[in-house]
Amino acid sequence: MIIVTTENIVNHKITEVKGPVFGLTVRARGIGKDIVASLKGLVGGEINQYTEMLEDARKQAIDRMVENAKAMGANAIIMMRFDSGEIGQNMSEIVAYGTAVIAEKE
Repeated sequence: MIIVTTENIVNHKITEVKGPVFGLTVRARGIGKDIVASLKGLVGGEINQYTEMLEDARKQAIDRMVENAKAMGANAIIMMRFDSGEIGQNMSEIVAYGTAVIAEKE
């Protein structure tokens, strides 16, 4: 599956637009990660526990988006983006979305 953030794919022609696709995941922070993050926040620096959690969530969102595109018969996704938000006090949603297409090599 080709995934690009651009409208076109280099050396490919878009022959069919299948439609919008997305992959969504919601992750909850654990109390242990919150405690470590609070302590790290006092001294500054990257909070690795949250970085890893969000990186895993983005990968899962992409995987779900790809499965959605495959189910539609697409072989590529253009204009891919991420969006995120918070749900409640300790949950984050990550969505990967784009446009599923059929792309053929020129």
